Amino acid sequence: AAATVCRAAAVKKKGVKVVHGKEIPWNLFTPKAPYKAKVVPNQKHPQTLTEDTGDANWETTHVTFDHGGNVPYIEGQSIGVIAPGPDKKGETPARIRLYSIASSAVGDDETSKTVSLCVKRVVEVDGQHANREVGEDKPDKAGTAFPKNKVYRGVCSNHICDLSVGDDVMITGPTGAEMLLPEDPEANIVMLATGTGIAPMRAYCRLLFNDKVGGEGDSRKFKGLAWLFMGVPYSKSLLYDDEHQEYVSKYPDQFRYDYAVSREQKNDAGQKMYIQTKMAEYAEELWELMQSPKTHIYMCGLKGMESGMAECFSPIAEKNGKDWAEFAKAMKKADRYHVEVY
Repeated sequence: AAATVCRAAAVKKKGVKVVHGKEIPWNLFTPKAPYKAKVVPNQKHPQTLTEDTGDANWETTHVTFDHGGNVPYIEGQSIGVIAPGPDKKGETPARIRLYSIASSAVGDDETSKTVSLCVKRVVEVDGQHANREVGEDKPDKAGTAFPKNKVYRGVCSNHICDLSVGDDVMITGPTGAEMLLPEDPEANIVMLATGTGIAPMRAYCRLLFNDKVGGEGDSRKFKGLAWLFMGVPYSKSLLYDDEHQEYVSKYPDQFRYDYAVSREQKNDAGQKMYIQTKMAEYAEELWELMQSPKTHIYMCGLKGMESGMAECFSPIAEKNGKDWAEFAKAMKKADRYHVEVY
């Protein structure tokens, strides 16, 4: 056995990782040797995806980089971005920040030469941290400024949101194997996203319902059900809603879309509408779907999401003589419960 182990180690290729027997691109570019990409216009979306809600951090952007085909990636992976800095610790350039890729492998323009990110601008006013003293905050690209306050602006998110067409951006990666799609065209894909956690889900949907490479003649290669639950605070912060509505109208039997707008909607019991509140309305149907080995769950967004799942599914699991924590663990072990939270 030792000999085979040695041999296996010898054929390890740089820039490739083998996941479930398939080679995927992996860390082709590192923080020490990043790739210099260029910001290009994106025909699909304006840079700012959201409307001003009155919150300091209202803006979420969609920014597209040209990587010239040098940074191949697959749906569900992430890339790193290096901001000039200085960051919180005073480092220049700043420490790399990872972002889930929001475009499918072929990119928004389907040339396989671009990559898009969905990034929320981090702005905190009069919070615990500040990197702008009173009088120092200048208007950002979207025109938002708080000169009368102490302000903290996330170093990398503001760098990305303030980029303009033609700017250079240093990227690393790709990386990540947690959120990859199943090979089975008949899989069911249940997607739970809060805020910019929509990024990988958008990549999947583009591949499944939009891209030429995901099609076969007049039909799609994907034959299963894709069901997206999206959670945001305001309807003005719904991301890629136009695309989701288009998939619903074109593929009503294969794409379902439900959203939870926590500061505007309540359920019948008068509770704020969070993603788990919305899912609870379909708990029976979702539980049924999860019993199939073909069903995968993808979760991306804020850390509290897993407890939301437990809140939603514990009662129905119990009713069916199962323990939710055990069931979720078994799904994870079968590689059909995928979680990326930050």
